[in-house]
Amino acid sequence: MILSFDNAFGVHTRALSLYAQRSSVLASNLANADTPDYKARDIDFRSALGQAEAGLGKARHLQATHEKHFGVSGNEGDWSAETLYRTPLQPSLDGNTVDVQVEQAAFTDNAMRYMASLRFVTGRVQGLMTALRGE
Repeated sequence: MILSFDNAFGVHTRALSLYAQRSSVLASNLANADTPDYKARDIDFRSALGQAEAGLGKARHLQATHEKHFGVSGNEGDWSAETLYRTPLQPSLDGNTVDVQVEQAAFTDNAMRYMASLRFVTGRVQGLMTALRGE
């Protein structure tokens, strides 16, 4: 029997890791909104998720240590994306490129997408638990 998280959860496991990383970057931008010469950063979520799907990111593979262990397939692991500098709509005089309204909107959108993926994964786990119990 092969247990594949890719088949069970789809892209959502990788997306959760990327959403968490993006949330941290956006929170850092908001925290430094008044810091002179601070440059706003973000990640290109679509390209990062595409790389994660293609298996180009960092992956940790499980290793069977006994011949009777179940096989595990997939590229589950710690997915990360490159942080890029955001092009400002209107830079301030002190060199700070953080636009608070843009950052708040991006943070809220990211949080909603994170919660949607988390609810999907939670639903799948509950479905698998029900199947295992035979209810």
